[in-house]
Amino acid sequence: MLFAFSVAPSTTDDPEGSVSAAVADAIAVVRDSGVPYRLDSMFTTLEGEWDECMPVIKAACDAVAKHSPRVSLVVKADLRPGFTGQLDAKVERVEQRLRDAGA
Repeated sequence: MLFAFSVAPSTTDDPEGSVSAAVADAIAVVRDSGVPYRLDSMFTTLEGEWDECMPVIKAACDAVAKHSPRVSLVVKADLRPGFTGQLDAKVERVEQRLRDAGA
């Protein structure tokens, strides 16, 4: 199963509005969890079962809450039990179709 989530403080003291310090703390939690993940500019995607991924998402929210009294969380899940390695495999399937189409 894949769980894509975005967590950020709803307030920041940064004059340019950056929330990168809080996000870095959240990603440190993800990294320390040992759950396979991929980070991109808007979301972090975890791969694992409910019981291992949801506590990581909660802990990431708790890390962000140290920066702001209000936290925003968005979660999207691909619930496909029995499949592993999908962080890479899903992307590779699309890239293969593009190669096959000559795109």
